[in-house]
Amino acid sequence: MLTARRRTARRLTTLTAAALCGALLLSACGGSDSGSGDAKTLRLWHYEGPDSAMGVAWNAAIKEFQAQHPGVQVKFEEKGFEQIQKTAPMVLNSSDAPDLMEYNKGNATAGQLSKQGLLTDLGAEVTARGWDKKLSAAVATTSRYDANGVMGSGKWYGVPDYAEYTMVFYNKDLFAKYGIARPKTFDELTAAMDAFVKKGVTPLANAGAEYVAQQYLYQLALSRADRSWVDSYQLYQGKTDFHDPAWTYAADTFADWVRKGYISKKSTGTKAEDAGVSWIQGKAPILFSGSWWYGRFQSEAKFDWDSGLWPGSELTLGSGGNLWVVPKNAKNKELAYDFIDITLSKKIQNLLGDKGGVPVAADASAVTDPRAKALIENFNALSARDGLAFYPDWPVNGFYDVLVSETQKLMTGAEKPDGYLSALQKAYDKGVPQR
Repeated sequence: MLTARRRTARRLTTLTAAALCGALLLSACGGSDSGSGDAKTLRLWHYEGPDSAMGVAWNAAIKEFQAQHPGVQVKFEEKGFEQIQKTAPMVLNSSDAPDLMEYNKGNATAGQLSKQGLLTDLGAEVTARGWDKKLSAAVATTSRYDANGVMGSGKWYGVPDYAEYTMVFYNKDLFAKYGIARPKTFDELTAAMDAFVKKGVTPLANAGAEYVAQQYLYQLALSRADRSWVDSYQLYQGKTDFHDPAWTYAADTFADWVRKGYISKKSTGTKAEDAGVSWIQGKAPILFSGSWWYGRFQSEAKFDWDSGLWPGSELTLGSGGNLWVVPKNAKNKELAYDFIDITLSKKIQNLLGDKGGVPVAADASAVTDPRAKALIENFNALSARDGLAFYPDWPVNGFYDVLVSETQKLMTGAEKPDGYLSALQKAYDKGVPQR
């Protein structure tokens, strides 16, 4: 999922066998740059912040790796999300490719690199090390790509060690302040939003200029959809009709929510960060967004809150997290495989969960934080019912921008639901790959 949280430029950081050296370069840590072909060096790139759940877990994984590989140095370079996105094809096609890299999942990203022959087929390692046994079917979908770079089948070109999914975040203090019960069903959710509007409170934090608004609408569609609908839309396994009952219900309901004041028209130009901050500041009682906010809410929200799955829907937005990929030109592939294996170990998975991430192979009973435990339990429930339905912008290159602009028009009333759906149909049909 491409979000604002991924778009921060990162500093170069190097970690040696002696210690994690923060933002210091390798020479300042007392080591030396052994070069990309040195069997005593694992070159690792990723773009997670050091205080994020993944960053904390992967720093621990580096220490564990070094303990298991005496004398092997980890040269970690913390890159920006967009930096990797823009330069990956060029870098991976050179002799300067890292041994292991975090990369965004999906047809337009990892799928394109696999199609270009820039990634290593991990199938043999997946089977030998049992990684496939740790990943649910929905999580594994984004790990495999066919000859056309379409996810869901074919060779294993990536392995995630975390997942992400969307949920409803509730400010319990605001619900209590206005005497409104925390909703447990969809009807109770709409009744609660009606009650907030009557109190002069806009119930839903929203961002029309980025992904938040389109994810509300996609979730409404998912509440009337099933797995075959998702597979048709995301994996091209059938015809997608944007005027079908699910999409029509979603567009009509979303437009109605704007008219009723559940969503502010003023949020048409706001970004995801604005929506998250407004919720953190206690300005909105409800936010529907992803698990990527969890750790930040834990540390910054000063009120009582909780979260839950979207009521009345078997499906929600989500997928396996971004992928560990091994470049075709990597010099130390065995070291890369060993590192992936460590990130999937119970020790690292449980740590990731305790820090507010969504591990794919953790023992929920070993996670001590109550909210983190609930986060994992809800993910496990979704996985058990095959409930991860990916993201609305995934199927077609450039569809994200189409969804943003068209959903903004729907919010302002410049476009009616029928016209909105026709615009999406046109863009989708134009971009769907011929198979």
